[in-house]
Amino acid sequence: MSRGNFTKWMYVGLHIKRWLALLAIAVAIMGIGFAYILREVYVSYTFPPWAYYVTLQFIPRWTRGILFITSALSLAIFSGWRLNRSLAHALLPDSTRAHDIVDIVYQNRTRDRGPRIVALGGGTGLSNLLRGLKQYTSNLTAIVTVADDGGSSGRLRRDLHVIPPGDIRNCIAALADAEPLVTQLFQYRFDERAGEGIAGHSFGNLFITAMAEVTGNMEAAITETSRVLAVRGRILPSTLDDVTLAARFAGGKVVHGESVLPDEGVPPIEVWIEPRDSAAHPAAVRALLEAELIVIGPGSLYTSVLPNLLVPGIGRAVKESGAHKLFISNVATQHGETDGYTAADHYAALRRHLQDDRLVDVVLANSNLPAEPMNPEWQSEPVLAPGDADYGAARLVLADIVDHDRRYRHDGDALAALVMRAYFERDLRVQAPAAYSSR
Repeated sequence: MSRGNFTKWMYVGLHIKRWLALLAIAVAIMGIGFAYILREVYVSYTFPPWAYYVTLQFIPRWTRGILFITSALSLAIFSGWRLNRSLAHALLPDSTRAHDIVDIVYQNRTRDRGPRIVALGGGTGLSNLLRGLKQYTSNLTAIVTVADDGGSSGRLRRDLHVIPPGDIRNCIAALADAEPLVTQLFQYRFDERAGEGIAGHSFGNLFITAMAEVTGNMEAAITETSRVLAVRGRILPSTLDDVTLAARFAGGKVVHGESVLPDEGVPPIEVWIEPRDSAAHPAAVRALLEAELIVIGPGSLYTSVLPNLLVPGIGRAVKESGAHKLFISNVATQHGETDGYTAADHYAALRRHLQDDRLVDVVLANSNLPAEPMNPEWQSEPVLAPGDADYGAARLVLADIVDHDRRYRHDGDALAALVMRAYFERDLRVQAPAAYSSR
């Protein structure tokens, strides 16, 4: 326990100082009791000559007092340090054993008092954001789409008639405090060597589906899986209804199914869910109405983000909530969905579908554009964020939030830090210009 960590025991809000103070008072009272007894022994008993030197009577009393207090304080610090290490070794897993207990207590207490944040999105974009946000608050709710009908999730949905678990699995893995190996296992995907029946499935999808069979429903399955993996926060489906994503394109063609929408190769004109009157998850609506901060995105615009908002109760709750609201633009376009889109185009699609020009307060976009073209195999381009574009009533905030190694993804830590900064600076929005850089 370093000196810096030792001082954390004195931080406000840990609910520890009061008990340390009570312990110190108890020790002081005990010391006074011993002093009374020792004084009585001292005046009523004749000690042998060597006691004069053992009790340091050749030193002035005030010096002896300082010496005893210093010795006691040193022993208390040393014993506290050893107790901290002993408890950490006995109680904490290997992955966190290097941290002091005071660090863990401080982080947990701080996160428990963090703002109530609701994030809507899907895919790797949302999981990256959640992985960063969980360092700031435990009051996190992730609302995910259930319109996925491709890959492992789609197969489980068709075969077992469950809501697709893919995005739920990603969020659970992102918010889990379990051992890294457990999280890695949860994301493991079986290859063709596993056989035709299981190839392509991820272990986490199968786990959640099996848990739904054991507990009786998907809601209980998510709750129990989150408990097993020590998830920090909640994951909620936007609806429990069996919904299908539909899209209309410029030529009038209509397609059904989230997985086939990008096959058209161009962005759709309009998307909707069927049935259109699907019921929103009550807990998701309640979380939105009670939220202090609502974050929309990142994620695939038409197949991850919008399907959440197109559930009538969800979209209405977002608009009616008094929370501070942010939209996070993707850092790269997605082939077949957002080819050629700018950050303003992404946000315009939300405003058009929700019919609300004041949907969010802030639009967050990436300012770090690559000097060279992106890999042609990605079929993707950087998303530009022109400051003179139409963002409705929202402000544009630009910052370096891209993963420098994978430029088609956000840097989760940088993005979470920017989100929290935008939230804590929300009261400055009246004085701020329409667009500014966060640096």
